[in-house]
Amino acid sequence: MNRKYLFTLLVCISLTACQSETPSIPTPTPTITPARLIPTPRYDAPAAGQIVATATSPTVRPEATATRNGTSTPASPSITKTQTKTETPIPDEWMELPVPPEPDESIREIYERGISLGNDPNAFSIFGDCQTRPAEFFGVFETDPLVLENLTLELRETVERFNGSFNRESSTVQDGTTPGALLWDQWHRGEYGCVFGETPVECELRTHRPSFVIIQIGTHFESRNTDYLRMIITQLIDAGVVPILATKADNRELDNRINRDMALLAEEFNLPLWNFWAALSDLPDRGLYVMKGREKQGAIYLNEEAAERHRMTGLEALNIVWRMATGGGE
Repeated sequence: MNRKYLFTLLVCISLTACQSETPSIPTPTPTITPARLIPTPRYDAPAAGQIVATATSPTVRPEATATRNGTSTPASPSITKTQTKTETPIPDEWMELPVPPEPDESIREIYERGISLGNDPNAFSIFGDCQTRPAEFFGVFETDPLVLENLTLELRETVERFNGSFNRESSTVQDGTTPGALLWDQWHRGEYGCVFGETPVECELRTHRPSFVIIQIGTHFESRNTDYLRMIITQLIDAGVVPILATKADNRELDNRINRDMALLAEEFNLPLWNFWAALSDLPDRGLYVMKGREKQGAIYLNEEAAERHRMTGLEALNIVWRMATGGGE
């Protein structure tokens, strides 16, 4: 089977996460070393004149394997490593965290290094699923002048600063995206300016050169979610990109472990956390509803009020982190 036919077949059979009960394409299990799996949370700036690669995290290149229905899915090679488990805090401790991030000044080191590596100070990216696509999330800031006029002066300045990133389609924001999918070199299907052999993360860092990345992976979970997120976060920091971690609105996994682990990662790497979950606490049913025809997914979709809070608190999070990283929005 030639490559063109294989990827056409993959696209046709894929049932996306925002459209199906479970992800149709299992995510890859990368071969990694202990040092890359559990990185040192703090970032140390390189010495003067030192040449540093823009990204050093391993590239996931799983081989395709046939399933009983003839479709092709990525293999999951075993990982030979000794994993250090993150201690689990009181289950609901993260729920008390504020909605807006409270970034530490240490993110300036990451940002300044990224600028020295050639990152665009006027660009940010999003790593997420269907509810973070431009039409459902940030795109309105570039397409609706009335929305822009109603923003505060400070937030309008932020939108103007990052114009071109809000309504942008990318390989890292797709239906059904999971942390593992972001590390699978076939997830982008050769679209969005990506080339085969590079992961969506590598593609986005190469084509858009963001200085900030909002990570809000949605309703689907995997047993290795946290491992994959550590790899992604490390790759971003190595490339001089400031990650902004975010909680999600729903609890489809039933025990809130995705949000809890996201908060733990923010603490582990000393990164800003946008606690979107807390922004919906006063809404009936937390602003979530069950989409007709997708009842098995449960209440995971944002209603109009919740979507508006999603946009506004997300913009505020970007504004806060950008100004901290640049020393006041310089």
